[in-house]
Amino acid sequence: MRIRVIGAPIDLGADRRGVDIGPRAIRYAGLIDQLHQLGHSVNDVGDINIPLPENQPTGNPRLKYLEPITKLAEELADSVSEAVRAQEFPLILGGDHSMSLGSISGVAREHKDVGVIWVDAHADFNVEDTTPSGNIHGMILAALAGLGDERLVNIGGWAPKIDKNKIVIVGARDLDTGEQKLLREHNIHVFTMSDLDRRGISAVMQQAIEIAGANNGPIHLSLDMDSLDPHEAPGVGTPVRGGLSYREAHFAMEMLAESQRVISMDVVEVNSILDRENTTAQLAVELTLSAMGKKIL
Repeated sequence: MRIRVIGAPIDLGADRRGVDIGPRAIRYAGLIDQLHQLGHSVNDVGDINIPLPENQPTGNPRLKYLEPITKLAEELADSVSEAVRAQEFPLILGGDHSMSLGSISGVAREHKDVGVIWVDAHADFNVEDTTPSGNIHGMILAALAGLGDERLVNIGGWAPKIDKNKIVIVGARDLDTGEQKLLREHNIHVFTMSDLDRRGISAVMQQAIEIAGANNGPIHLSLDMDSLDPHEAPGVGTPVRGGLSYREAHFAMEMLAESQRVISMDVVEVNSILDRENTTAQLAVELTLSAMGKKIL
């Protein structure tokens, strides 16, 4: 596979600093060399330039840093679209989850039927009226589905980016009240940790792949490292106990690789300030390798 690695060290979408170091930490953990060892060709184009939060106006407290986030999204969307047109697999390193507004918009511009598997402790399905924090990283999936402030929704000049019927959230366990209502109203497919406990990771991922990849369609994988239990991934900004185990996360990635449906991937929310000995970045590399085809035997 020809892989284009794009860094998006954005920390404007959340309240905690540190995720801006994420792309560097993931590279430092050996991502590029290990992708080469798997037999992939890698084109690392470096990082998109991100302004520092202290140099930007916060703006509307219910849509913090809206202007620089939308500017980044447009730039990242162009970069990802370029990778897709060059027949390279876009692998985007975050950064907080607000970067996925750009990455998925870029993929959807070239693949109108793309579905999304969103592996995350949170649904990120708030809008301006439901957000308890005003942090835009918690609104991105809703915006991609065509909900929320038009400046987020209309990135790239069209909406929605993703068919709501092809959105699947896996590993959710921390949902805001207004967000829960929106998820139910729009019939978004959500597999909570309770569903995984009851059914097992294999059954859940099989159904997730069938939904997001309906009619043999392509899939974008968005992996938030806080989907894992904090015992496994301590370096995240919004940890929630009771997450995916090490083996559950690897098996999910292995199933996605075996499906041969995944055409692009985000890895987000590695917070190096909160990490221990780069543990979370190293795990991000391991899970990415599993998603890129690495097997035990």
